[in-house]
Amino acid sequence: MTDPARRYAGAEVATVTMPDGAGGVREVRYLRRRFLPAPDDLQTLAEHTVTRGDRPDLVTAAYLGDPTQFWRVCDANLVVHPGELTADDRIGSRIRIPIPRP
Repeated sequence: MTDPARRYAGAEVATVTMPDGAGGVREVRYLRRRFLPAPDDLQTLAEHTVTRGDRPDLVTAAYLGDPTQFWRVCDANLVVHPGELTADDRIGSRIRIPIPRP
């Protein structure tokens, strides 16, 4: 089970049986794939203009009050890796800050 405030909350837990390397088998639990929500389904709280030195956690803390919610900003901007949000090639661009959904 995952924390309800985390990126994979609600993701289905699956089990696969595989060889254990010693002639037996073992069960491995994993979270099934999570698809990004459609950005148009997310309401925008604000837009942030990326500046040199920005970090996803700091931007998220400033707008949402919780640096661990950076994944919400990633989802709203169709970004998988958080560093892409504030990379040097994004300086001057605007990123959407979504209103958190329950």
